[in-house]
Amino acid sequence: MRELAEHALTGDERVVPRRTNAPKHCGWCGRRLPEAGNVGRRRRYCGQSCRQRAYERRTALQRSGLPEDAVVLSDTEIAALQDRLFQLRCAAEDIVTAAQDGASAGELRQLAEEIAAAAKDLEQLR
Repeated sequence: MRELAEHALTGDERVVPRRTNAPKHCGWCGRRLPEAGNVGRRRRYCGQSCRQRAYERRTALQRSGLPEDAVVLSDTEIAALQDRLFQLRCAAEDIVTAAQDGASAGELRQLAEEIAAAAKDLEQLR
């Protein structure tokens, strides 16, 4: 067994990295993917509709000449994203102000929960 471990790899052999236990997210909507077994290809999308939307986006990008990693957002999506970022910043400023004013631990915990909820909402870009 030790001989196999010390065996040098030739050009034909590949080292396959182990899967990490980090949660995976859908490549389209960002939802957390369910845990899968160790057999087969890893899931990239949570369902057929997300896979279809990603395919449509890839083909549209190929036709438009934009790079593959380009992110295209409408004016309303950008405005909504800016609003959610503003909410997150305001919630963080509220915690700073409350801490400076000597707020109780319960009040700081409630404000921290609001920041966590705003950040979770912000994760959903689509």
